[in-house]
Amino acid sequence: MEETRTMRDRMLAGELYIADDPQLARDSERAMALTHRLNMADPNDHALRHELLTDLLGAFGENSEIRPPFRCDYGYQTFVGARTFANFGLISLDVARVTIGDDVQIGPSVQLLTALHPVAAGPRRDKWEAAKPITIGHNVWLGGGVIVLPGVTIGDNSVVGAGAVVTKDLPPDVVAVGNPARVIRAVEP
Repeated sequence: MEETRTMRDRMLAGELYIADDPQLARDSERAMALTHRLNMADPNDHALRHELLTDLLGAFGENSEIRPPFRCDYGYQTFVGARTFANFGLISLDVARVTIGDDVQIGPSVQLLTALHPVAAGPRRDKWEAAKPITIGHNVWLGGGVIVLPGVTIGDNSVVGAGAVVTKDLPPDVVAVGNPARVIRAVEP
């Protein structure tokens, strides 16, 4: 007998799914409740903010900070390393895993977007979607307003200039700017 897979199972496996799964709805509601509490918390109550982020995220590294407002789909698919700082307005659409390394600097209004929708009209109308993971290496700096698209990996020590749209992987130790982001030089030692 074949085991029935839920839409949540399909999402977590990186396959096409429809976001009508009851467990996904509960997961989303949980994330919305925790991000609401985080975004409404006293900005000087660092202990409460840390507690909420630790509860919400898949991992939240030591001495890391995410300044509110923060938004995510599920939270448990976002993993933040140690000593990472995210300025105001980070969006992590974590339908697939979002991995952020240690010592990362994230400017205001950065968007990490794992979700994909079919280009074909029929499946898109029928609400099918998928996602690809995003990986941000260690010691990366994402300038304000950077958008990182599904499936992208940004290598260690790289810098992405403000407003760039990262559509493809970036190697370690480079500076990239523009839309689409392109490497303009190596990072100076």
